[in-house]
Amino acid sequence: MTNWLIAYQGEPGAYSEIAALRFGEPQPCESFDDVFAAVTSKKADYAVIPIENSLGGSIHQNYDLLLRRPVVILAETFVKVEHCLLGLPGSSAEKASKVLSHPQALAQCHNFITEHPNIRAEAAYDTAGSAKIVAAGGDPSVLAIASKRAGELYGLEILQEELADEEWNITRFFCIASQDNPDVSHLRNQPDAQQQKTSIVFSLPNEQGSLFKALATLALRGIDLTKIESRPSKKKAFEYLFYADFLGHSSDPNIHNALEHLREFAPMIKVLGSYGVVNP
Repeated sequence: MTNWLIAYQGEPGAYSEIAALRFGEPQPCESFDDVFAAVTSKKADYAVIPIENSLGGSIHQNYDLLLRRPVVILAETFVKVEHCLLGLPGSSAEKASKVLSHPQALAQCHNFITEHPNIRAEAAYDTAGSAKIVAAGGDPSVLAIASKRAGELYGLEILQEELADEEWNITRFFCIASQDNPDVSHLRNQPDAQQQKTSIVFSLPNEQGSLFKALATLALRGIDLTKIESRPSKKKAFEYLFYADFLGHSSDPNIHNALEHLREFAPMIKVLGSYGVVNP
């Protein structure tokens, strides 16, 4: 059986790798740009990208890349972020002087860091990367905040689990492919075909009521809008793009008619994909 390559950003043990394992064989990349390039150049069959965190919000860089790159969303999956305090054998929070992690992870563990004034927080490029740095450094006074899997991969002890301030810390990931490779049959786990969702991005004329009119194309047809967010268009100051998710497949007659109606007055609209969810 072929091992389909799934590009992701980060080191082995990153939460993105946990998502990638649900779809195929993980292939690490340094940056989100590299992840998209791996898919569009066919160096990887698919990719996973984090798109939204329940505490930190949207990952705007990936929303921008979804618009600019010729890719399509095939599935979504949700990974519970369970931060652990990791250290070399013999390490402890009481004896530590520094903790490394991604800036977002450090922010999500603010209470722990505040309660340990002896520990200075230092940003690293990746949660799993911080574990890799600690393992290679050999200094028991330096700790990392990363996943349990990262601790296992780099031979670190788990000093404390459930480190985050809030319990509900979940990251939503998209599985994407090149636009000319929208086949989901090779994915390790198949997305739920019953519960479909569609993501689009569109622009609107700068006219009174234009957003109301756009939302009405969905509301008047009983289409359930699950998310909408504006982003600067980057083509002109103070003009915006709108990213929206709603239930249903773009080929459904009701959805198709809504999108055709929206195209009548939206200067730009791109369907980013229709997809189901892959559960752990």
